[in-house]
Amino acid sequence: MIIGILKEIKDNEYRVSVTPGGVHLLVQEGHRVLVEQGAGEGSGFADDEYAEAGAEMLSDAADVWHKAETIMKVKEPLPQEYGYLREDLIVYTYLHLAANEELTRELMARKVTGIAYETVELPDGSLPLLTPMSKVAGKMAVQTAAHYLEKMNGGRGKLLGGIPGVLPADVVIIGGGTVGTNAALVALGMGANVLILDIDSERLAYLTEVLHGNLNTLISNPLNIAEAVRRADVVIGAVLVKGAKAPCLVTREMIAAMKPGSIIVDVAVDQGGCVETTRPTSHSQPTFLVDGVMHYCVPNIPGAVPRTSTYGLSNATLPFALKLANKGFLKAVKEDTALAKGVNTYGGYITYKAVAEAFGREYHPLAELI
Repeated sequence: MIIGILKEIKDNEYRVSVTPGGVHLLVQEGHRVLVEQGAGEGSGFADDEYAEAGAEMLSDAADVWHKAETIMKVKEPLPQEYGYLREDLIVYTYLHLAANEELTRELMARKVTGIAYETVELPDGSLPLLTPMSKVAGKMAVQTAAHYLEKMNGGRGKLLGGIPGVLPADVVIIGGGTVGTNAALVALGMGANVLILDIDSERLAYLTEVLHGNLNTLISNPLNIAEAVRRADVVIGAVLVKGAKAPCLVTREMIAAMKPGSIIVDVAVDQGGCVETTRPTSHSQPTFLVDGVMHYCVPNIPGAVPRTSTYGLSNATLPFALKLANKGFLKAVKEDTALAKGVNTYGGYITYKAVAEAFGREYHPLAELI
């Protein structure tokens, strides 16, 4: 198989989809790997490292798109890349289609096979390709919130952990999954008062057992969320519905009741956000104010720490990439149910139910198409 590795073009996205070590493994298995020059620079990988690993270095992104049978990316194709999409192409990346109808239409119209990292699902329900970046995003969310709480950065001027005799900041985390758990680990480690809300009482019981510090848990419902948000210095949106648009849990009315200078970090922005006032921002322009409350809604938070993130992502995605390359698409998805669940579009159809439901379109199970 011919696999293409591109330099990401999303704002301040410095990750790359495959490390030189990953390229070496693919080449060892007999595959051609085309790497756009400069693709790994943001993560600290020089072109020479890729060339030594066996990659063919190309100077033009268009050449990579045209020659590759499978494109491995980090983030979704952007509008300026839509012209490269074609019927015989596999795109293997984070797609987040339930929050992006335009890209969904393009993948359908051009009959692209779109495999989304975020919906590859193991039999136990875990999401192995989303998990490493969720861990990074959760930890980064707290670091970011601590930064913006500083007065010169627009915040209330509170130290997250306080000091003896002075109360710490109140951090509210909505969602007790991977993002929420990792956010709580960092916030608790910094000494903050942490409240996690989730709809799953068993998950909350587990978190109470494994997390230590100033932790409280609460069942998530509109009244509890409203009261928690009103008192919060920091709100972290960490809600995930697999492959679906995130539910809106924090309303504009709740935002208006928050203290000026409070911070919202909506990590769910990739899937549309769980805060009514959320709109996607970027690393170059990361924040905006609503009713005096600072919103940080960057869809690619892990891109801020690309060295760590690239290793974590490549470690997770490469085994599935090898299955695709070694067996071919049809055999790979027939033999691997986890990989099959990652297929969101195929042959002009939507093959992931939550994406179809997000846009009121017909859902076609992949098994019926292959």
